[in-house]
Amino acid sequence: MYRLLFCLVILSFFSCEDYVPVPKPRAYPKVVYPEKAYKAFDETYCAFTFEQPEYATIEHDTTYFDEKARNDCWFNIRVAPLNATIFCSYYPIHDRAEFDEFVKDSYEITNKHNVKASYIEETAIARPEDKVYGVVFNVEGPAASSYQFFLTDSTRNFLRGSLYFNTEARPDSLAPVVTFMRADLDHLVETLKWNNPGK
Repeated sequence: MYRLLFCLVILSFFSCEDYVPVPKPRAYPKVVYPEKAYKAFDETYCAFTFEQPEYATIEHDTTYFDEKARNDCWFNIRVAPLNATIFCSYYPIHDRAEFDEFVKDSYEITNKHNVKASYIEETAIARPEDKVYGVVFNVEGPAASSYQFFLTDSTRNFLRGSLYFNTEARPDSLAPVVTFMRADLDHLVETLKWNNPGK
């Protein structure tokens, strides 16, 4: 009996190894980026065109918080492969006071992200040949929306857009996807044309 107990103690002694826990390396889910390609946005309920990604779908937005949308030309550009949505709202301009209010609202909505943003870069847009003017806001840090813009001809048309991801805002893990989507939004801004630009 003592021999068996002795053998078990000896075996357990030799079978013990020092266990050193090793943390797993930090990893993020693999993202499969679609191939860059564009097609025309030419929905009949809007008075403008631009080039949208081929891998995006347009969702006509007819309600706003359970009420009718303020304009028929409200829509979302859904990029399902990247879990992203660009929310777009269009407003016809009737007078200077209304135009000033739209611009003010755009700045105020963007500035609400200052609570989480580490930096907001503003880039002015001016394409006089197409009567397209506006501002692009690149928002850095863990803000809910990393890209916002407004485009206008200053007298008739005003379009506002903002990019959101259906996930928690984590700048490190989202950075490559945000960079990919910013290129698509820059392309939208560069290719937008009004059907009835103001004078």
